[in-house]
Amino acid sequence: MRKLFIFVCSMIIMQETMSQIPKCEKQPYVIEMFGDKRVDDYYWLNQYWLKGPDAPKVVQYLEQENSYYDQVMQPYAKLKETLYQEMVGRIKQTDQSVPYFKNGYWYISKTLEGQEYAVYTRRKGSMDATEELLLDGNKMGAGKSYFALGGLNVSPNNKILAYGVDTVSRRKYRVYFKDLETGKLLADEIPVTTGGVTWANDNKTVFYTQQSETTLRSERVMKHVLGTPVSSDELVYYEADETFSVGVGKTKSEAYIFIESGSTLSSELRFVHADRPSQPFQIFLPREKDLLYTVDHYQDEFYIVTNWDARNFRLMKCPITATDKRSWTELIPHRADVLLEGIEIFKDQLVISERAKGLTQIRVQEWKSRKEHYLDFGEQAYVAGVGYNPDFNTSVLRFSYQSMATPPSTYAYDMNTKSKTLLKQQEILGGFQADQYVTERLWANAKDGTKVPISIVYKKGFKKDGTRPLFLYAYGSYGVSTDPTFSITRLSLLDRGFAFAIAHVRGGQEMGRSWYEDGKMFKKKNTFTDFIDCAEYLIGNGYTQSNRLYASGGSAGGLLMGAIVNMRPDLWKGVIAAVPFVDVVTTMLDETIPLTTSEFDEWGNPKNKESYFYMKSYSPYDNVERKAYPNMLVTTGLHDSQVQYFEPAKWVAKLREYKTDKNILLLQTNMEAGHGGASGRFRRLKETARDYAFILSLEEKR
Repeated sequence: MRKLFIFVCSMIIMQETMSQIPKCEKQPYVIEMFGDKRVDDYYWLNQYWLKGPDAPKVVQYLEQENSYYDQVMQPYAKLKETLYQEMVGRIKQTDQSVPYFKNGYWYISKTLEGQEYAVYTRRKGSMDATEELLLDGNKMGAGKSYFALGGLNVSPNNKILAYGVDTVSRRKYRVYFKDLETGKLLADEIPVTTGGVTWANDNKTVFYTQQSETTLRSERVMKHVLGTPVSSDELVYYEADETFSVGVGKTKSEAYIFIESGSTLSSELRFVHADRPSQPFQIFLPREKDLLYTVDHYQDEFYIVTNWDARNFRLMKCPITATDKRSWTELIPHRADVLLEGIEIFKDQLVISERAKGLTQIRVQEWKSRKEHYLDFGEQAYVAGVGYNPDFNTSVLRFSYQSMATPPSTYAYDMNTKSKTLLKQQEILGGFQADQYVTERLWANAKDGTKVPISIVYKKGFKKDGTRPLFLYAYGSYGVSTDPTFSITRLSLLDRGFAFAIAHVRGGQEMGRSWYEDGKMFKKKNTFTDFIDCAEYLIGNGYTQSNRLYASGGSAGGLLMGAIVNMRPDLWKGVIAAVPFVDVVTTMLDETIPLTTSEFDEWGNPKNKESYFYMKSYSPYDNVERKAYPNMLVTTGLHDSQVQYFEPAKWVAKLREYKTDKNILLLQTNMEAGHGGASGRFRRLKETARDYAFILSLEEKR
């Protein structure tokens, strides 16, 4: 009866609000390339950040959409609150991280009951020492609609803390310096940075990066000396190539500072000794097309992870006095079936992070004997990774482990004795029992014969008879691997009979570098067809059926959502597209928009005719048609610096105009946040509860 009552109420409200469905004003704008005319009726929605004359109307339209969302979802407000309380109820609110040791101090971050942000502390020499407060995010973020800390970094002499603060969610951080002996802030404040600094060994010189005011591209490396005016900071390096961005960091040995200038497919590093920050940086290896490399330091040599003549990367080394490729010698060769992801250097051991058959693995090699071994994990679908290991002189490796059924766990692994100690496993309140959940690794056949891995989790008792609901997620871009991690919020779906699956589609890097290359540029459509093929595999093998299948993805994964609802709208009961990149061609033509120029190697440059027409052939906004679409929830943030709010807003407006169905279409804009959504752990949970309430509301209406 309860389901029937909610269904009837929702239908009444839907009928009452049909006339209130937002209708976006049309202002035709013609974009012509290569003789092809595209008419964009909603182009004017970009006016907010441009401060154009229509800016107030943009805000009015977004607020109308938010009001409509509130009206449609009002019958499920109690469900949303129930979900939120469930999620909060599983969290151990007062908790702390596993302490790590660096330069004589143990560092800890804590969360406190009812508080949104972390508290950062340290203890000198021993965990029994007096605790010293570094920063309290709750006091700093009090009264702010958005607050984020970034780049916490203590000077080599342990006396000064540098940190960045963003209160807009536009990735523009102001850097502050705190005297840890007096507790007072120094007069030095650096605006418009990417958030962090890198200390030279003199305890007064820092290097930091600044962005373009318009595109937000990290383009300048600056040098600041404490006590001097920020206005007189020295420009150390300017990256003129708009397809490259810069960063700055330090080797684990603390001996060298590196500037990395990188694009999707090329990198170039410069370095200086950290004891001599006034000296000029020297180039490690000049940039070459399609050549990527990273560098670390050990004793008298540099260690280089590179794709030079090695698609899946290999490990090389060279003397610190000769860094050209003629001086490189090979330590770990290229392997066609194993991706070398990175290294961690210790005094007596080298730790190698790898990926094989879609799973992460950790390999330990002794420097002297060259003996090696792999850590054993045991589950079908899991993720293991090298943790934060700042201590160079230890033989104990800290690593993390989790699966879709196993909460995040931190281990200490003695690389000499091969023994491991569990330091901490995330505590899940509310009676959670890991053995009540089942994980599997499945393999779907793509239409071109490629086998695509799927990671899936469900609660024991889940029947594979095609009657159960399933939530399918993917990302599939930039070579980012979507690992089968644990989620405390996901339990709210699993405990309601859902299965949750991750489609490891091409465009990620789960199966090696070729997996990425086969899902980008002129092969981008593989990402979309892989996702559809995974969905059909799950239906065909009894995990669900199309009227109980839900899909979700965000950012570039939102592009995926936009593509699959155009290609196969019949396959999904509901779709959640979070901060979706859906207006591919128009965005990539506008080089004033953040990220555009740095991503030509990912999507293509539409000023090239072949790229233009290929991108147009899948761009979700350009391919909206007069046909039925599934139920959809689209979310965005007004301050989003990565996918501007107007992309999803335009897309929803066009979908409203073209769709022929009576399914729900909602746009919800966070007027105070950006790409990552709300700040604060509880505010984020409210957004997850919002998404799950939408899905469960559709289940109620079946």
